[in-house]
Amino acid sequence: MIIDIDGCKTKEAVHEVFKQKLEFPDFYGANWDAFLDSITGLVEMPDEVRIINWQGFAHTCPKDMQILREIVCDHYPERLPEKRILLA
Repeated sequence: MIIDIDGCKTKEAVHEVFKQKLEFPDFYGANWDAFLDSITGLVEMPDEVRIINWQGFAHTCPKDMQILREIVCDHYPERLPEKRILLA
């Protein structure tokens, strides 16, 4: 699966894209803790997810991009080593 976050300049916009593409429930909290909980147990994740065009988000929201990197590079592989999320 490819998730394109081109044009997302806020963390709210990124969370909305993740909610739609990964089919998070309506009660999704749109924060990084809820994101990690959702991808590690709330929804069935594909074997591989590629997040593309993240550079604009990294430029406008560097702190949130760092959190996203930590989640996909550290926390997610620890909890689901058979699946991958890549920042491509």
